[in-house]
Amino acid sequence: MLRNLMNGHHGPHCAVCFRKAKPTAWAPHTAEAERNLSVVARHNAQSGQNTVLIFNSELSQAQLMRLHVRNLQLSRSYTIFRIRSPKTPRELLLRHILLSSGSYRQMSGVTRVFAGLRRFLKMRYLILTGAVGGGVAANQKFEDLKQYLPELGWLKDMLPESDTLQQASDSLRKLVSSAQEKFPEKGWLKRGVTNFNEWLDAAGTGVAGALAQDADMTLGFTAPEVGVAAKASAAEQMTEKRKPADDKNRLQETQDEMMQIQMRYQKEIERLEKDNRELRKQLILKEQRTGKRRIMKKSLIDMYSEVLEELAHFDSSYNTQDNLPRVVVIGDQSSGKTSVLEMIAQARIFPRGSGEMMTRSPVMVTLSEGPYHIASFRDSSREFDLTKESDLAALRREVEIRMKASVQEGQTVSSECISMSVKGPGLQRMVLVDLPGIISTVTNLMAPDTKDAIRKMCSTYMENPNAIILCIQDGSLDAERSNVTDLVSHMDPSGKRTIFVLTKVDLAESNLYNPDRIKQTLEGQLFPMKALGYFAVVTGKGNTNDSISTIKDYEDQFFRNSRLFKDGVLKPSQMTTQNLSMAVSGTFWKMVRESVEQQADAFKATRFNLETEWKNTFPHIRELDREELFEKARGEILDEIINLSQVTPKQWEEAFNKKLWERSATHVIENIYLPAAQAQNSGTFNTTVDIKLKQWADVQLPKKCVEVGWDTLHEEFTKLLLKNKKQKSEEDAIFDKLKMSVIETCKTKHQWESKAEDSLRVIQLNILEDRSVSDKAQWDSAIKFMEEILRERLKQTEEQLQEMTGPGMWDQWARWKYSTDDHRDRYAVKQELETMLVSSPQHKLHLGADELTAARKNLQNKGYDVDEDYIRETWYYVFRQNFFKRALQQAQQCKKGFYYYQRGFQDTGLDCHDVVLFWRLQRMLNVTSNALRQQVVNNEARRLDRIIKEVLEDMGDDKYQLKKVLTGRRVELAEELKKVRQIQEKLEEFIQALNKEK
Repeated sequence: MLRNLMNGHHGPHCAVCFRKAKPTAWAPHTAEAERNLSVVARHNAQSGQNTVLIFNSELSQAQLMRLHVRNLQLSRSYTIFRIRSPKTPRELLLRHILLSSGSYRQMSGVTRVFAGLRRFLKMRYLILTGAVGGGVAANQKFEDLKQYLPELGWLKDMLPESDTLQQASDSLRKLVSSAQEKFPEKGWLKRGVTNFNEWLDAAGTGVAGALAQDADMTLGFTAPEVGVAAKASAAEQMTEKRKPADDKNRLQETQDEMMQIQMRYQKEIERLEKDNRELRKQLILKEQRTGKRRIMKKSLIDMYSEVLEELAHFDSSYNTQDNLPRVVVIGDQSSGKTSVLEMIAQARIFPRGSGEMMTRSPVMVTLSEGPYHIASFRDSSREFDLTKESDLAALRREVEIRMKASVQEGQTVSSECISMSVKGPGLQRMVLVDLPGIISTVTNLMAPDTKDAIRKMCSTYMENPNAIILCIQDGSLDAERSNVTDLVSHMDPSGKRTIFVLTKVDLAESNLYNPDRIKQTLEGQLFPMKALGYFAVVTGKGNTNDSISTIKDYEDQFFRNSRLFKDGVLKPSQMTTQNLSMAVSGTFWKMVRESVEQQADAFKATRFNLETEWKNTFPHIRELDREELFEKARGEILDEIINLSQVTPKQWEEAFNKKLWERSATHVIENIYLPAAQAQNSGTFNTTVDIKLKQWADVQLPKKCVEVGWDTLHEEFTKLLLKNKKQKSEEDAIFDKLKMSVIETCKTKHQWESKAEDSLRVIQLNILEDRSVSDKAQWDSAIKFMEEILRERLKQTEEQLQEMTGPGMWDQWARWKYSTDDHRDRYAVKQELETMLVSSPQHKLHLGADELTAARKNLQNKGYDVDEDYIRETWYYVFRQNFFKRALQQAQQCKKGFYYYQRGFQDTGLDCHDVVLFWRLQRMLNVTSNALRQQVVNNEARRLDRIIKEVLEDMGDDKYQLKKVLTGRRVELAEELKKVRQIQEKLEEFIQALNKEK
């Protein structure tokens, strides 16, 4: 209040302050009084005016004006006066120095106006300007920062509905309240353990010692069970005077209560897992409704499984071993190893059998946690719902089919690994490999080497120094019948990576109950092997159709009522597949963290070696793996198909004409021309030719033409693919085997159009029936064609006779060649037959019996003893030589016979009907070649194009086929480099994710 007075702000309440300060104000003037009070106010109730008393004589006129300016804000008027001396009586001062407010305002009016205006401008505008400028700057800064903030709108779509969250929150609150009710009061553990230890000391029995050991083991793994045991002990208030029989009963009751509490907590966990599954399901369904899905990162176990998949197909000449951890499930046949794996996976996923071998190849199962219980194969997109029995049956069939397909003919087992992924809520993350069971006897239905093959396969997987060996032993059989323990102890003598599992404990208890022997087994004292841990499990009750939930309930019930547990043989941490699964998963990830970086370093060194070899061996060639090389070759082949359309019609027709005559020449000469030439007149000649040509055109010729068209098309395509082969570089030479494979495959798949033969038959029959030669040019063309054919055939015949009769005189002297006895015999027979033809130029096609006998006798007289077949064989070529010579002479005579042909050769003695025959043949070849060319261009080339693309597509999908057609060190080295890089990248990605999780 005094501060307000000092600042000139006075009001009706200032009188209170004045009365409080009055004794001090009118006291003798001291320094303290001046400090405490310089301005006071007094209220005059009668006049309604406020009067200000100034007790400081040092105030200036300006200070007085400022005080009065401040008073302008008040609703009442004030009077200001100065006390010149504090010693002056109050009445005197009030009477003589009182100033009116009106006179003062007249004196300082202008001053007050300017002072107020200055203060207003100074305070208000500065504040207003600063506020506006600061707001603008803050808005700009916020807009600048806004672009760097992440977009969080997707959270609204990803999060469940508010009702779902509220239900989950209510469920958690109920769980907490129920747990608080179930837990004992504060301090129960200390009191319970104290009373429990006192009771154990008083009991002094072996049972107490076993229970103490069990309590110590339990403190390390299952604290809730120990707490309940201690609570039970404290509640019972055991004393030293209790009888041993009562102590035994209480001990059994305590154990029963421990098991019940454990089951209650297990059910609570299962209920929470069920709620979690429902929430995840609603989240996925919401994603499906909105269509928005957040890209989720791969889990660690999926990344690790991909690395193992890459390593499974990796084969290097540098022998970089795969030492990454995986859980190898090994045991004797029918020992329950597959059932153990199914219990860990919580689904019956493997084929079932009774007393026979069902696992015939390794099966790698990658377990991971997920919202739904599903299974899938690595090379398939199909997902099997493991909650449906139909999908389970389909999955088992698929596994069995894949196993049988992997086994080669004549073998019983296969080393080819089948990869499977199983996801589900509550599954422990790990990679397990189920191997065929070890057998001691080979039956007649198995391959002879089955026993050794299985042992070799198991040893290969266990040789990995980081592999975790899950040794399965049948508890219902005698330990002396075990085969797997010796093999495991040999591979892991120290037991640093072995976990021992005793199966079928229920049968062992009911049939062969020997607690000492079972205890020795689970403590590692019975078998000559060591292990990290020992577990006892129950994986079924004899019915293969039981579900996993039924088996789990049976297992829990058995261990709760088991004599082995009640007698202290089994420890809680050694029982149930749930504890086994957690222990195996923990060991697996510990081994992964310890070894994965070493494996990455090994592949880094391998990559360096391979890259060095490439630089030294192929310095100027780009590094291409098998797939990249195939794509390059595929492009070249498809380009050549386009070039096939660039072949001109003339080239096609010439190729068809040439090949068609090559295929038909022998038939035409031997079966048509020669027999018809034996006719005595032209009428018989023409009749014979017409008949034989029609028979040929009806049956053989169309089919032969289609074959010619098919062969010519593929020959042209082959020429385009393999052109300039000698000038190709090494890189192009790699594709030769691939291209030849494509060519051969296309030949087997390409079929000519079936209607082509019918259309060709009609065309050829019409052409061959026409015997008219319209002009001189056609006549000359026919003679030229006839002469070319006859000269070619004559040349072939003379070459064959030359080969039969041996070298002539010039060859013997100039080239030092000698004649054999056969050559001399052939030469003698030839001379004899030529003499016969000189005497009879128009001889028939075949020799008669008399002629053969006469020729043989003449030769015998000359000293050459030959048989009739020998003479006939020589006659074949001698007659044709003579015939082709006479036909050529006839063709020369007919060059100017077109005029006589138009007149019908009347009274000329000139016979040129064979020229007409060759004209008909020539025209048939030209027309057929044109028809084949049209079929190729319009239909067959396109069909071949489509077939080639299909062949290339199939070949690209067939990895084994690519390995056969693309070979060589260059290809293999590029493939190894690609694999090593992929493995190294996946390993580094996995290591980074693993370190982040740490």
